[in-house]
Amino acid sequence: MCLRRRFPPRNNRRCLIRPAATCLLLAAMAGSLRPADTFSTEMLAAHNRVRAGVKVPPLAWSAKLAEVAAKWADHLLSTGRFEHQGRNPYGENLFEARGGTVSAAEVVADWASEAADYDYRTNTCRGVCGHYTQLVWRGTRAVGCASAERGGRQVVACEYDPPGNWKGQRPW
Repeated sequence: MCLRRRFPPRNNRRCLIRPAATCLLLAAMAGSLRPADTFSTEMLAAHNRVRAGVKVPPLAWSAKLAEVAAKWADHLLSTGRFEHQGRNPYGENLFEARGGTVSAAEVVADWASEAADYDYRTNTCRGVCGHYTQLVWRGTRAVGCASAERGGRQVVACEYDPPGNWKGQRPW
């Protein structure tokens, strides 16, 4: 059985929610799930399918953001922690699986499932929806993600630039 866990979005003064995301496969020190280029292609395509559903422009892949995500995913894996980066200038979504691995499409589908908790008319969440709203944030232009796996634990991180989830603004 695979335990899946999304990190609760973080609130701060300037952002309603500031999730991050992961897309590049981290191979060094973390193990390998599949070729990095396949994972990044799948992750970008999954993000852009969700974005197309609300008619916002597609994201571009960023190797720089993927590198940031890879370092963070590896850090979380090596320390056993599951938390957002401090002082991160990017938006961030995190995902964790234990006892199995998940595909890029499954990770994005999980974040996108939060759409059920988001009310566009009132721009509010009934539960957790910050991962979803970061996915579809109109102003976000680039994403880079990474997946790290070791010892039956997988951590996926995605970084978004510019970040979304600004308090008082709608995602699209």
